[in-house]
Amino acid sequence: MVSKNTICLWYDGTALDAATFYAATFPDSAVGAVHRAPADYPAGKQGDVLTVEFTVMGIPCLGLNGGPEFKHNEAFSFQVATDNQAETDRLWSAIVGNNGQESACGWCKDKWGVSWQITPRALLAAISDPDPVVAKRSFEAMMDMSKIDIAAIELARRG
Repeated sequence: MVSKNTICLWYDGTALDAATFYAATFPDSAVGAVHRAPADYPAGKQGDVLTVEFTVMGIPCLGLNGGPEFKHNEAFSFQVATDNQAETDRLWSAIVGNNGQESACGWCKDKWGVSWQITPRALLAAISDPDPVVAKRSFEAMMDMSKIDIAAIELARRG
């Protein structure tokens, strides 16, 4: 049964590869149905993978092999709240180490162009600290990072 709200991500023939990677990398993720094109279409031929149903951390998604016309950008991202540095490092390394790209402040991009925010809960707590001086120090520390270093955030939080 189709979910009432599903995120549709556009790929250039690589939806199944992306879905398989996400399912292997993130908890509560899986590849579901793979649908093949019933006829030729602008980005493929009859029998090619047209769509892939998958979940990413419990979020229903549909990968559409729509062709090269549209590219992913940072206007859409998955934000993944991590519980510790080991989880942060594992997810960051999985994405970046699989031909992805580092960015700033916990952001990275996978090899398909989908943006991810690998965001430790400790960072979220620090930059929303009720003490504005503490929040500012923590935020400024984050601004100098690519992958978030929880120990450095905690050090900035303590002053």
